[in-house]
Amino acid sequence: MPINKQHLEFHAVDTDAGFENVPGYPDGITQKIIVGTLDEENKTGGRTRLLKFDPGVFTTAPFTHDYWEEVWQVSGDLIVGNDAQGNGGEKFGPNTYACRPPGAAHGPFKSEGGCILLESHYFDESKS
Repeated sequence: MPINKQHLEFHAVDTDAGFENVPGYPDGITQKIIVGTLDEENKTGGRTRLLKFDPGVFTTAPFTHDYWEEVWQVSGDLIVGNDAQGNGGEKFGPNTYACRPPGAAHGPFKSEGGCILLESHYFDESKS
């Protein structure tokens, strides 16, 4: 079964409005789904989203999930590998990229000045 996404031609995307809280994430980390749907329960589909960190926000533990994830850092700073108090880690700037297979631990994350990430999440449905 292929990933179901809409056909969208070039259009403006508002990077300041329309963001929502992400379940399980700290306040100050919000998402805007651009296209698609990801059904984590049935392990189907795919989505593209913007993930926004407000300045000073951080997560405290690594993440893992059952889907592929590709991340392009659009703007700002992102610190990868901080501790539970938000200290330490390696700082990255715009135009950095990550591609993670299902089950790969990653994070925690922090942003000192805020950042926007473009993320693509999808299940490998050829294995279903």
